[in-house]
Amino acid sequence: MTASSSALTERLQLAIKIARQAGSLTLQYFQQDNYEVNHKADDSPVTVADQLAEQLLREQIRASFPTDAIVGEEYDTQEGSSDYCWVLDPIDGTKSFINGVPLYGTLVGVEYQREGVLGVIFMPALNEMVYAARGEGAWHVQGEQAPQPARVSSKKDFQDSLLVTTQLDSFAERDAMEAFHTLEQRAQVTRTWGDCYGYLLVATGRAEVMIDPVMNIWDAAAVQPVLLEAGGSFTDWQGNSTIHQGEGIGTNGHLLEEVLQVTATYPKPA
Repeated sequence: MTASSSALTERLQLAIKIARQAGSLTLQYFQQDNYEVNHKADDSPVTVADQLAEQLLREQIRASFPTDAIVGEEYDTQEGSSDYCWVLDPIDGTKSFINGVPLYGTLVGVEYQREGVLGVIFMPALNEMVYAARGEGAWHVQGEQAPQPARVSSKKDFQDSLLVTTQLDSFAERDAMEAFHTLEQRAQVTRTWGDCYGYLLVATGRAEVMIDPVMNIWDAAAVQPVLLEAGGSFTDWQGNSTIHQGEGIGTNGHLLEEVLQVTATYPKPA
């Protein structure tokens, strides 16, 4: 059973609207000295901007789709009775946010029967967005310009590619530094802009590979539909098309197999 087109359209329209609203809220705190940085049990940082933005997202979703489930980074899961589940990351890249770096994003994804069907990546400080719904293509919006089709690059040679990741010590955490060094040596350029911005770069043809050794479902849910609809791929390190394995590889599709030759031997994160 597949999600209906009208149901997807309604949810995508809301996802685009609330991603912009929540992202705009975070700008009230970005590069300002008006908040404290706290740390969660896993030592990851959290701010009032994360919390308020997720509250806004949840309130808007509950008002429009009260039977849908909601999973978010900052608050407990809200169970639902429909087949839809919203997956939220109000600030993907909180470390960038708290350091005044504009490469953080607001992520809104929706699953239907545990399959990702739509996603929105909004970069508030850059005023740039990519969004997609299953079967409807991926779209790129810069500033106030009209949406344009988002497409991955056509590069097929790894030596011509831009490789992006988030944080190098995450490779060390899962004893995979050798994998990073192998890919880095093969790529033309390697950068650690990372977080959701790296996947946005792949979806818009500006990078070819984005890899995360460790990621949560709220990091991945919005990304997968965007990359697939842009003509690329999003898989785990073994090549399975999933957002539930705690790791991720986004590519332009052409370079996926070469990346998997390096990563497939690594067990999934504990």
